[in-house]
Amino acid sequence: IFDGNAEKSWRFICVIPAFVTFCSGLWILKYSEDTPKGNYTELKKYAGKKVESYNALLGSASMNMNTWLLAIQYATCFGVEIAMNNAISLYFTEEFGQSTESAAALAAIFGWLNLFARGLGGILSDWAHAKLGMRGRIIVNTALLFAEGVMVLVFAQAKTIGPAIFALIVFSIFVQAAEGSCFGIVPYVDYPRMASITGIVGAGGNFGAVCYGLAFRQLDYASTFRIMGLSILGSCVLSFFISIPGQSKLIGFAKSHAIPPFELLFEQN
Repeated sequence: IFDGNAEKSWRFICVIPAFVTFCSGLWILKYSEDTPKGNYTELKKYAGKKVESYNALLGSASMNMNTWLLAIQYATCFGVEIAMNNAISLYFTEEFGQSTESAAALAAIFGWLNLFARGLGGILSDWAHAKLGMRGRIIVNTALLFAEGVMVLVFAQAKTIGPAIFALIVFSIFVQAAEGSCFGIVPYVDYPRMASITGIVGAGGNFGAVCYGLAFRQLDYASTFRIMGLSILGSCVLSFFISIPGQSKLIGFAKSHAIPPFELLFEQN
């Protein structure tokens, strides 16, 4: 459109996702429901004081330890993806002497694998849940995070372009599959407060991206990849502390929740 003018093209391309996102926001606002059981105002009307306020829902979600454990784990998968999307093109340019165009094409591999890898993580989580219950979901999430951490360290050791591309592909699959498996657990943490918990866990991914982005800015690539890989491997340990009421843990079982299921509140009405 701009006859090869990179500056104009770069600025114009930002308008497209902004427009699509704005329209999507309007559509969601008008046609979606606030909670799994319907719009908040309608639930408030029929259930009265039994429905928690927005602030109460967010407060309860933030007091749940599982929320923060999953937020940290999501920071080490989705946060890694965002940081790598920002840095990988420059990495190929500086470390392997690729042109800007070639480096951008190689970096695009990382994003394109989202077409199936994130869904694959969710599928594996569902399959493991059918076999082992919640323990299966936690095992899959932990295994994918572990493989992701290992592949970061492997990718950092690649000295030629071929092995680097191969390692990037495998690394990307595990990164995005871990995102899917992490959100395979999120809906079970606390059903009534699922939206608030989802928001906090999702924000964990953005927080991780900022931290890794600062590392790329302040440190050399080798140090940043080492920090990234070790932090991902460290997040695997958090899986031992995930304890969802009434569900199996990585080791043992969590106690059942004393509060009646959220669904019954509105079925009785």
